[in-house]
Amino acid sequence: MTRPDPQGLILDFGGVVTRTLFETHDLSEAALGLAPGTLTWRGPFDPDNDPLWQDMQADRISERDYWMRRTRETGALIGADWTKMADFVRAARGGDPEAVIRPEFRDTLAAAKSAGVKLAILSNELDLFYGADFREKLPFLGDFDVIVDATYTGILKPDPRAYEACLDELGLPPDVCVFVDDQRRNIEGAKTAGLRTVHFDVRKPQESYAAALALLELNTVRMP
Repeated sequence: MTRPDPQGLILDFGGVVTRTLFETHDLSEAALGLAPGTLTWRGPFDPDNDPLWQDMQADRISERDYWMRRTRETGALIGADWTKMADFVRAARGGDPEAVIRPEFRDTLAAAKSAGVKLAILSNELDLFYGADFREKLPFLGDFDVIVDATYTGILKPDPRAYEACLDELGLPPDVCVFVDDQRRNIEGAKTAGLRTVHFDVRKPQESYAAALALLELNTVRMP
């Protein structure tokens, strides 16, 4: 079933569209020539044993700070002096970026497109973390009406201006849009901006995407 009024689905990228680096340690280790089990930080999958993740969640450091620490640490393991998150991502994922795209995302994208929902990505670090050439390997990004990336705007979620810029480009009011992000602070910012929201649980991607489609009053994604 579709609603007659235009709606929008606004997605974060890392963690929502792609599997997190926490979930793909095996792929990263293989790509980097590291022994299985070398990468032990697990973020939301084992927060008690990742003090740096706890610092990020408590706003003692930023998300960018967290990933730059992990970038430098991982680069050092292979004798590389990585100074940008994109260095890490290119080395760990550049060979086959399709392998880290969530299948639940693909189902959701198809459902939203078929219902005429306008699509946007609102990211704090799309090209900063992944590198601009990463986009070229992901043809589905052409299905998005809007991509707003703070790599270029310099306006990070949860700054209200980030959501406003995305809504302006979509040409939609906030109450007809659903925003999906895996960071609580960004969800709170979206709520303040008037958006309907889904706090994406990276441990339960199927349920999170189903919740987003339910808010759009669309059929839920197929169960595996």
